[in-house]
Amino acid sequence: MPESSDSLRTFGAVVQALREHAGLGREEFAEQVRYSKHTVASVEQGRRMPDPAFVERAEDVLGNTGALRRAAAHLARQPGLAAWFRQWARMEQVAISLHTYECRVVPGLLQTEAYARAVSLSVPPIPDEDELGQRVAARLARQELMSTRRKPPSYFSFIIEEAVLERYTGGDDVTREQLDHLLDVIDGHWNVDVQIMPLRAPVHAGLDGPIRLLETPENRWFAYSEGQQNGRLITDLKEISLVQQRYAKLRSQALTPEDSRGLLERMRGAL
Repeated sequence: MPESSDSLRTFGAVVQALREHAGLGREEFAEQVRYSKHTVASVEQGRRMPDPAFVERAEDVLGNTGALRRAAAHLARQPGLAAWFRQWARMEQVAISLHTYECRVVPGLLQTEAYARAVSLSVPPIPDEDELGQRVAARLARQELMSTRRKPPSYFSFIIEEAVLERYTGGDDVTREQLDHLLDVIDGHWNVDVQIMPLRAPVHAGLDGPIRLLETPENRWFAYSEGQQNGRLITDLKEISLVQQRYAKLRSQALTPEDSRGLLERMRGAL
C-alpha cells in the first residue's frame, strides 16, 4: 500500500504546528473543529485527506492566517487521479457510507493492482510507465478507506454487473486474481457488501449508467456522475433523491450478498 503523499504529510504538519502554537491539545482542538480526535490525528499524521469543512473550521480556530487554505489547495493536485474525480476523492476520505453501482469495470476500490493496470492500458491514450504507476498507486491507496481499523469505519455497498467479470479484463490470470480478491474483501470486511447484478435481468433500474452516492458525517448526501473525460458532482436534492431511488431499486434486483458470493465462487472455480 503506497504511503501517504508528501503534500498530505506537509499539510498535517502545518495543522499540528499551528495547533500547538495556539496552545491547544489534540482533544481540545478536535472539540472546537467538531471532528473526532482520531480524525484530527489522522490528518496531522498525513494519513487522511481533510475535507473542506475541516479546513475552514481549523482556519477559524487557529487564527484565520490563510495558511491552511493555501496548503489545502495543493492537496487537490493528486497524481494518478483524473482532474474531474479529485473533488469526489476528497469527499470519500470523510464519508461515513459509500454506494457504488458499476456496469463498466470493477469499482476502483475493489481492483487488484494487475486489474488496475489492465484497465489503464485498455483505454487510449495509453499512459507511459510513470503515469501508469501513479494511476495504479492512487487507486490502491484509496482502498485504505475500507479498512475496519478506521474509527469509525465507513460502510460500503457495491453492485457490479456480472458482465463486467465475464469480460475477463486483462486475461484469465488477472481475472482469477480479481475474483479471489473480491472473495477476500467479502470475507474480511464486515463493513462491505458486494452484490452482483446477473446477466439475465428483464427489469433493471441502472440502465442509465453507473451510480455513486456518499453520505457525509453530517448526514448530507451527494451523488456523482462520470462519463467520457468528465465527471459531475451532484448536489441538487431532487436529483440526489432520484439517484437514491434507482440505487435502492438496483439493490432489490441484484443477487443477495450471499448469492453473489456463491456466484463469484462458481466463476472462480470455472477458471
